Amino acid sequence: MKILVTGTAGFIGFHLAKRLLDRGDEVVGLDNINDYYDVNLKYGRLEKTGIKREEIEYGKKVNSKKYPNYKFIKLNLEDKEAIDKLFKEEKFDKVCHLAAQAGVRYSLTNPDAYIQSNIVGHMNILEAARHNNVKALSYASSSSVYGLNKKQPFSTDDNVDHPISLYAATKKSNELMSHTYSYLYNIPTTGLRFFTVYGPWGRPDMALFKFVKNILEDKPIDVYNYGEMQRDFTYIDDIIEGVVRVIDNPPKPNPNWDGSPSSSIAPYKIYNIGNGSPVKLMDFIEAIEEVLGKKAKKNLLPMQPGDVPSTYADTSDLEKDLGYKPYTDVKEGIRKFVEWYRRFYGV
Repeated sequence: MKILVTGTAGFIGFHLAKRLLDRGDEVVGLDNINDYYDVNLKYGRLEKTGIKREEIEYGKKVNSKKYPNYKFIKLNLEDKEAIDKLFKEEKFDKVCHLAAQAGVRYSLTNPDAYIQSNIVGHMNILEAARHNNVKALSYASSSSVYGLNKKQPFSTDDNVDHPISLYAATKKSNELMSHTYSYLYNIPTTGLRFFTVYGPWGRPDMALFKFVKNILEDKPIDVYNYGEMQRDFTYIDDIIEGVVRVIDNPPKPNPNWDGSPSSSIAPYKIYNIGNGSPVKLMDFIEAIEEVLGKKAKKNLLPMQPGDVPSTYADTSDLEKDLGYKPYTDVKEGIRKFVEWYRRFYGV
């Protein structure tokens, strides 16, 4: 099977590409390697899949030195001409579209980046899939779409019409756009609402990375909402297992559709992909302290704009449909991240 994975210099995309390659799929990776965070980490991920930094040029396909079934191309999602050309040349069977401008808080200061990457870029992927006989498209949504929702756990059957960040609004838009293409052109599409993904090779703007870095450097950590928060932390290997099952099992039209937002008479599906077991922020910090053998200096702060006090995934659909159940304990996940962090940064 030939699969396009967008965002392969990113956290989830890198792990997914590696998993698909290890099982023998032919993979083309795509990323624009932007400087939203340290590009050395992005190039480090690419190196692990045999893509040499010095060979990367915009629009040029690079063959992996490690996997004969892998090549990478640096492209912007909003470059419609280049995206169309790539799809026409490569004739993908399936697409897993993970590339996007990430981050809730950055959307407050640079909203244009989200419109270009997440709206225009998603549209270009949908159009390319439509015109090149792609058999199925899965894509990254986000738990942030739940916005002002109060009922927990968050269910894909719930209304999500009240986002509180532009990032969340773009992800909700991706779901709506995808449904349209599923309905009009019979393209099976699956949206994945990721819940606080963490683990080795994770993003520097995420809590675990920042906490570990600052504690090791004897700097205080910023603890928002005075620590009164909880997150459905989900380990990267669990996330990848769920994504692979979704790629392998495209949705079919639901003949018994009752109007639920999570499915349709079109081949369309939305899944929560999380741990289904939220952890209090202070307990999470305690677990980090235990693994590091070092106490954190805490800088207690009010809630940030665009943030929510709690996330909690109802993953029953994914479990029922695809047998997905996460298995990694938070302390074990933190330990694996810390081991990677010490190796990568030599601390």
